[in-house]
Amino acid sequence: MFASAQTGTGKTAGFTLPLLHRLSANHPSQRAPRALILTPTRELAVQVSDSVKTYGKYLSLKSVVVYGGVGVVPQIQALKRGVDIVVATPGRLLDHLSQKTVDLSQVEIVVLDECDRMLDMGFIHDIRKILAKLPASRQTLMFSATFSPAIRQLANTLLKNPVQIEVAPRNTAAEQVEQIVHPVDRDRKRELLSYLIGFNNWRQVLVFTRTKHGANRLAEQLAKDGLKTAAIHGNKSQAARTRALNDFKQGKVRVLVATDVASRGLDIDQLPHVVNFELPNVPEDYVHRIGRTGRAGHQGRAISLVSKDETSLLKGIEQLLNRKLLKTAIVGYEPTASSQAEAKPQSDYPRSKRRGGNQGQATAQSSPSRGKKSNMTGNRERKRLRTA
Repeated sequence: MFASAQTGTGKTAGFTLPLLHRLSANHPSQRAPRALILTPTRELAVQVSDSVKTYGKYLSLKSVVVYGGVGVVPQIQALKRGVDIVVATPGRLLDHLSQKTVDLSQVEIVVLDECDRMLDMGFIHDIRKILAKLPASRQTLMFSATFSPAIRQLANTLLKNPVQIEVAPRNTAAEQVEQIVHPVDRDRKRELLSYLIGFNNWRQVLVFTRTKHGANRLAEQLAKDGLKTAAIHGNKSQAARTRALNDFKQGKVRVLVATDVASRGLDIDQLPHVVNFELPNVPEDYVHRIGRTGRAGHQGRAISLVSKDETSLLKGIEQLLNRKLLKTAIVGYEPTASSQAEAKPQSDYPRSKRRGGNQGQATAQSSPSRGKKSNMTGNRERKRLRTA
């Protein structure tokens, strides 16, 4: 089966509940895994594993989650005790296969979650190796919110006469997500982000950057602005990634700055705001990023801070979505004349209150006035940011 639906609509439940029902209806005594669920990130593997355990709480089925960055011995011990369902990332599962600590010869069902990412050039060789270890007679299910034509072509080489299910128009974002673009000069993005969080008193914001280094740098700058911030990306240890995500979910951290490691499948309960500090290079990643908000019928807002050099990336996203995104410049943060493009200044965030704030609130670093003094202040601030 080849299935797509908007982010936040329940794809995990869509494959987990029937999988549990099918396995529990015919439950042989052997404990070799009968179902395999593959995910592209460790965080998503843990989340899917938690869903499997929650939905199957009153069943006798056993499951284990297998991923890198943590000790392998507890995973080996769990596999030896016998499991029905394995949730895994490809790299660590291949490690277990090479060590012969897992037997996939009895797998009846294999699920590729977020399969567009699973089948890209970073994973496809690992996926082919894993599928080669599975019985030829099996059910293969692929789920994602986005599929490019190239990924669809590739997926068809791994499936036999697949049933295709599309719950919504292809590559569409969840309808509950309000999408807004704020044009701004690149060297004032951080300043504008601090202002938006502080003035509006946003208590939980997921911010996406393109690079790991950029995520670290932005997190440090926001922390200096007085915002409790953590970063999550591939260079962080698994313990640090888990701690940052848990602190964010529990409200201990106000801003979580992340690379696209957090854009796939992560379910953060009623997350109100997602900010694209930098647009992704791949338009489909935009859909996954903003899908962290507006989940399970809740409303959400996705804000993109777009500089002139990202115009082509924005056009690619709009082409994918088949719609123009609302563009509004924030008064006092309008881009310079050469990069204003289609945006018109608006006053959703009144300049008269810009320096006001609530407890723990960050404020803008330069005055909104147009006088000579404020321009000098802004110049000093931009120079400080460039050298920070």
